[in-house]
Order: sequence, then structure tokens, then C-alpha cells
Amino acid sequence: MTGRHHIELYNNKLKYSFDIKRNITVIRGDSATGKTQLINMIHDYSELGSDSGITLICDKECVVLEGRRWQENLEHISDSIVFIDEGHSFVKSNEFAAAVRGSSNYFVIVSREKMIALPYSIHEIYGIRERGKYPSMTQVYNEMYNLYADNSRSVCEYPDVIVTEDAKSGYQFFSRISEDTGAACIPAGGKSRVLDQLIKLDDTKKSILAVVDGAAFGPEMEETMNFIKFHGNIMLYTPESFEWIILKSGIVSSVSDELNDTCNYADSAIYFSWEQYYTELLRLLTRDTVLHYSKDSLPEAYLSKANKTKIMQVMECVRFRRV
Repeated sequence: MTGRHHIELYNNKLKYSFDIKRNITVIRGDSATGKTQLINMIHDYSELGSDSGITLICDKECVVLEGRRWQENLEHISDSIVFIDEGHSFVKSNEFAAAVRGSSNYFVIVSREKMIALPYSIHEIYGIRERGKYPSMTQVYNEMYNLYADNSRSVCEYPDVIVTEDAKSGYQFFSRISEDTGAACIPAGGKSRVLDQLIKLDDTKKSILAVVDGAAFGPEMEETMNFIKFHGNIMLYTPESFEWIILKSGIVSSVSDELNDTCNYADSAIYFSWEQYYTELLRLLTRDTVLHYSKDSLPEAYLSKANKTKIMQVMECVRFRRV
């Protein structure tokens, strides 16, 4: 499935109105915030239609997945928006992750627990809050958080340490930036180890910039945020991915449509996360050129002074000492 899909769901007491645009959307929040009512209304409409007293408007079928036979039931669902209420432990399983990978469906999961097997985006984690007469879905995390104690600051100035999510192409780029700026560059060894690395640096007074792939960092976001919000020397930068930064920089072909409306291009049946889509797009655009992209080994052409400058300019929230 591709595209952005608007859902209107209401009865004589409640109304929900929201858009779904990625293969995985997570709804969080405390009890009595309207999450279960949302699932129940979709379930009742699926069973009874208009006789339920509920109106559901969407260009895709909306269904609820539940029970011990979830896997068998899911095999018969396609090109639909699948809702799952909290309390179903299967959403944390590798089996469920395997079922989501390659599925033609979008999934909306109500869960207060992190699901480490799923690469969901920090940009698609929502809470339901009452606004006026009706509840509404509100993003929990924005694209980039300024996590300095002084919330009036919107720029990470002159980081002393750069922590990258892994040791692949992004780390190789920021390592070269570190050589130019005098900062240290440390690979965390995976998204689940970013917090561990930040904890190791906790006793330092240095300015720390942590760079992660926002397109898949959702499972780690809450714990990481809970730690660094009390540390005024740490900033978390969450672009979709390093490949997204390169595409945004303009050093390869113009892809403004693909970046601005990724939901229309990143087919859920092909890409487990948008990070995978951006990686594949960059590979295709640079094939048979000196910029031929490899996630494991960054070509030297990306590290020319001109290209480094263009890539760094995308990171408007960071000021490096010198280039």
C-alpha cells in the first residue's frame, strides 16, 4: 500500500479524524484517553456496519486484528488498514514483524510498550488527546527535538562528541567531519545501543550530538528521551536517515517529490521502513557514477569539500566549528 489515507470515525458521542501514511503507526497514552474506544468503534462497524450507529469513512477497509488466530486471519487481509489494541502480546513477536514485512496493509497499533522487532518511525507515534468536543490524534515526537535544558536554544553549537547509530556510511561521513572539526565520533553499534553509549558519556561535560535514523528509531525513543531530557549537554538529531540527508542535499538528482511525498512512493509491500526506501532510491540514482552509494562503505566522492558542505547544510540545527 502507498499513499496517505484519511479516516473519519464517529457516532453520536465520539469523533476521530486522522491520517495514516506509513506502514506502521503507533498510538500511545494512558488509560481513559480514547484509544480503546477507537478500536472498539472500528470493530463494531466491521461487524454491524451502519446498524452499529457508527460512521466510518475511509478509502481503504479498516479492520481489527486480535486473538490467538491472528496469523491465520491476517493471511486473508490485504490492502487494508489493520488496527490492533494493546494487550495483544503477538505485536512484540518476531513472527508478527515478519508478517508486517512485505505486507500490503498499513498497521495501527495501540501500545504503551516498545516493540523492538518493528522499525517504526518517531514521526508516527501519536497520543490521543481531547481537543474541544472531540478527541484528536497528536504527534508525540516531532522531526527534531532540542534537548538542551534551555529550551529557547534551537541549535546544537560545536559538538565535542558525535554519536552515530551504527558504524556504516553515516559513521564514516561524521568521522571525516570529526577530523575537520576536532570532535570525537563514536558508533553506538545499533539503534538499541544508542542510549547505552550516551550513558557511558554521562560523566562528561562535553557537548554531545546523537544522530539516529528517525524512520526506524521509534522503539528506542521514549527511553532515550527520558534520559537526555535531564542532560543539557545532549542533543538528539533525528533525520529520516543518513540517505535522506544526502538526497536532501541536492548532490544527486532532484527528488523533491519523493522526499516531500514519500508515502506515495514507499510501498509497504516492498519497504519495511522509509529508511529502506531512501537507501534504495539513492543507490538507483547514483548507479554507475562516482557517487554510487553503498551503505557499508561510503565512496570518497561524498567526502569532497563541496559535497561535505552541501550535506552539512541540510543539518541546519547543528553548527560545527570549522570545515
